[in-house]
Amino acid sequence: MGERKRISANKAKEAKKTTYFARLSNCPTSPRKMRLVADQIREKNVDKALFLLKLSPKEASGRLHKLLLSAIANWQGKNEGKRLEDSNLYVKEIFVDSGRQLKRIQAAPQGRAHRLKKRSNHVTLILGSRNMEMMVEEPASQAPVKETKPVKTEKVKKEKTVKAEKPAKEVKAEKKVKSEKKPKEKTE
Repeated sequence: MGERKRISANKAKEAKKTTYFARLSNCPTSPRKMRLVADQIREKNVDKALFLLKLSPKEASGRLHKLLLSAIANWQGKNEGKRLEDSNLYVKEIFVDSGRQLKRIQAAPQGRAHRLKKRSNHVTLILGSRNMEMMVEEPASQAPVKETKPVKTEKVKKEKTVKAEKPAKEVKAEKKVKSEKKPKEKTE
């Protein structure tokens, strides 16, 4: 292995030490049905997410509940001695990818057959700690701010003023006055 690959592999290992995740592979549920439940717990605190999954009537919620418990156990394994309540964990990312499709046949009328696609999915759940993110943001706010050059703005075109329209009665009255003033020409 080359030097660059070794360095990038070591960086990836270090990043994985601070990432708390769990994966569910080849789950025999349609990805579309699983995404409905996954969207409910995205960016939620762990306690609230567990509560939502426990009370949800969908079949996929049972599988995600078990997956979330596994991710919490992974966090506890990497952070021995820290309390779960103090860490303020939340579901940082959750995404559902399509898995393999089993192709089956269902009998149809007049000797025909329809194809069925029995879909499966892969779910990845990543936990984050709101306390850690606050600690990371504080040093960034103390960094010196660079001065930037003012940006030229486009000139605003002047809008033409529109004359106020006269009421219909006044317009008719003016037409009558003008027609009365014109002398009628005699035709011979």
